[in-house]
Amino acid sequence: MKAETPIYIPLENVDSEHCALIVDKGLAEIKEISSHKIELNNRRAIVTAKKYPEEAVQATVKQIRDLGYEVTTVKQTFPVTNMSCASCAANTEATLNNQIGVVKAEVNYANTSAKVEYIPSLVTAQQLKEAVQAAGYDLLINDNNEAKETLSNIKEKQYQALRKRAVGALILAAPLFVIGMFFMDIPYGNYIMWILSTPMVFIYGRQFFVGAWKQAKHRSANMDTLVAISTGTAYIYSVLVTLFPDFMLRIGIHSHVYFEAAGIVIAFILLGKLLEEKAKGNTSSAIKKLMGLQPKHVTVVHEGGHQMQSVISDVKVGDVLLVKPGERIAVDGSVVSGSSYIDESMISGEPIPISKTEGSAVFAGTINQKGSFQFKAEKVGSDTILAHIIKMVEDAQGSKAPVQKLVDKIAAVFVPIVIGIAIFSLLLWIISGGQNGLSQGIVAFVTVLVIACPCALGLATPTAIMVGVGKGAEKGILIKDAESLELAKKVDAIILDKTGTITEGKPKVTAIKWFEEFNEQYQNILYSVEKSSEHPLADAVTAHLKDNSAFLNGIVIENISGQGIEGKFEQRTYIIGNELLAKDRNIEISAVARKWVDQQLYAAQTVVLFCDEKSVLAAIAIADQIKPTSKQAIQQLQKEGIKVYMLTGDNEQTANAVVNELDIDEYRANVLPADKAAFVKQLQEKGNVVAMVGDGINDSTALAQADVSIAMGKGSDIAMDVAKMTIISSDLAKILEAIHLSKNTVKAIKQNLFWAFIYNVIGIPIAAGILFPINGFLLDPMWAGAAMALSSVSVVSNSLRLKWTD
Repeated sequence: MKAETPIYIPLENVDSEHCALIVDKGLAEIKEISSHKIELNNRRAIVTAKKYPEEAVQATVKQIRDLGYEVTTVKQTFPVTNMSCASCAANTEATLNNQIGVVKAEVNYANTSAKVEYIPSLVTAQQLKEAVQAAGYDLLINDNNEAKETLSNIKEKQYQALRKRAVGALILAAPLFVIGMFFMDIPYGNYIMWILSTPMVFIYGRQFFVGAWKQAKHRSANMDTLVAISTGTAYIYSVLVTLFPDFMLRIGIHSHVYFEAAGIVIAFILLGKLLEEKAKGNTSSAIKKLMGLQPKHVTVVHEGGHQMQSVISDVKVGDVLLVKPGERIAVDGSVVSGSSYIDESMISGEPIPISKTEGSAVFAGTINQKGSFQFKAEKVGSDTILAHIIKMVEDAQGSKAPVQKLVDKIAAVFVPIVIGIAIFSLLLWIISGGQNGLSQGIVAFVTVLVIACPCALGLATPTAIMVGVGKGAEKGILIKDAESLELAKKVDAIILDKTGTITEGKPKVTAIKWFEEFNEQYQNILYSVEKSSEHPLADAVTAHLKDNSAFLNGIVIENISGQGIEGKFEQRTYIIGNELLAKDRNIEISAVARKWVDQQLYAAQTVVLFCDEKSVLAAIAIADQIKPTSKQAIQQLQKEGIKVYMLTGDNEQTANAVVNELDIDEYRANVLPADKAAFVKQLQEKGNVVAMVGDGINDSTALAQADVSIAMGKGSDIAMDVAKMTIISSDLAKILEAIHLSKNTVKAIKQNLFWAFIYNVIGIPIAAGILFPINGFLLDPMWAGAAMALSSVSVVSNSLRLKWTD
């Protein structure tokens, strides 16, 4: 596309002249475009690029979003094949970001995936695939599940092929090493080493030369380039010395051959790659575990009770499924008959099985215990909670931590810089190395290329993120992106919403006080009237009484708006409601009743009175109870030096009662949703790194404002969509676990980056021969290959330690 060609960008919520004017003014500030126009009727912006169309699209989308409007885009994660190092990932990412219509692309070398956001009217998935193929790699764009299966099959085949090559190379490496190190002067020794090294370099090491050629065709370079140039140089040099030894000596070249270096470097690198692939597979074990939670087959119960085995892909919403003892639940739904206990630990992180009876919700991937029951399918396929968890974990494992951006920039220029250092070393040895300058220069050239390892740099951050996110999922902590995982360790202020976060989020009866002698008939009347009530507090009363009460037919019900409910039974009138209703009916509240009611009100309880025509029969105290783990969780956060705040829309008295019980540092009562976001901003302006924890729609603006946003899993979908972390069990104790996980993950990333950088900073100068003038030491390329292989494996292994770190 030429720079002057108009680019059509679809707009989503620009639906008035006023909105169009705002966007129009915003686009006028973009330096990457030369002209623009808003077509309100067609809901699109038309822009013309000054120079690079792809940059014009990306700048335009960013500006439109900064103004609060949206562009129609598609976000997809594609498996990527044929990448061999971090430079490959950088090249693939650059290729995708250079396509017109791509808003943002991120390529993760550790899990071989590309997260791409693009405008489908400007570029298609097929065009992205073709662009990546042209760069020497491939993008799998099939249906998501099919692509995963294809990638899995490709990876398995590649692993088996790599295993065969590594084993074959290592078998030949043993005699090559012995001859090269100890018996190099035996008759025809050079020819024997030539025969042994040739299949090692050109059969077992073929992938490096093919990869390097592909990169060369696209004027690029990666690890394959380093291996191909280094081993190819050592091999060709050795062939020339073997075939023309006298000529080499005449021009001053020492007649030592490096067949063993060329062959054994290939063997060590293949072994390193094999161990690296094995370790990388372990970093994604959390995803494999989650995927393995869903059974492949189910028992469908048809009308009339007929049962039939079926594959899970055939299950539809509304189907009734039978679950036998010990079986896993296949999809989300609700129990229609039977009862059991279900182990939900793999989703919530809670170890105690949950009782399930008729009407209870059940979730895919959980394990039925001893009972048997039938349930109706309500969410199937990608709509189940388990599928959402898998998707969220995959997205998070593929996301990039902020520190990775610097690493990516280094990886993109790493290979060309290393080639430059290798050539410089060769020239320096030729100029100043004396009689053996050329041969020693070639050794230094080969060794520098072999020892340099972009893979260790590329794997340092993403492998730690993958393991960290996976460990979080196993603990019932869903992390949406790497940035929040990296940032959580810095949190020094946590804001907790009260209802549903600190408390259970639903009212429960805490006490019933009878002021008349207890009468079972009165209790049945209380239960029956409340069962007919529409008031939310009535649910708490009926839930409390249902096991010990009977429903009475024939009660005439009348709701009294804002005050309570009236019931008439056997020529007597009963009321259930607040104090105002009792006063309106001239019902006397005795001194005993008055004292008990005041005590409950002082403790921030809600009191409901149950009366007949003359007196108060009973009073019911109702409260949104504090979760059992909230107090200990808050104390532990405070011990970590984190200041805890509570925000609530409740009144001052209720808020004060909760704060006093939990020793919370500060609180705000009667708070509106906008006030919560403003309070978050206020703390941020003071320099705090703020975490907001909430569960409701009213928390969503504050969650969006916070540095780290955490939603309770039993809360609203909107809160979970906005938040970057979700605690599935809604247990506050998990917040501290998330912070500790963040600390351990960031620690592992720093360790990985330190060793990756130090390895290259120390290894490359030694390989170039910096120690030779001091002690005559010149590193053999063979040992450089072993060190290079070890560096990648050590980085991945360090990341895997997170699995066993609390």
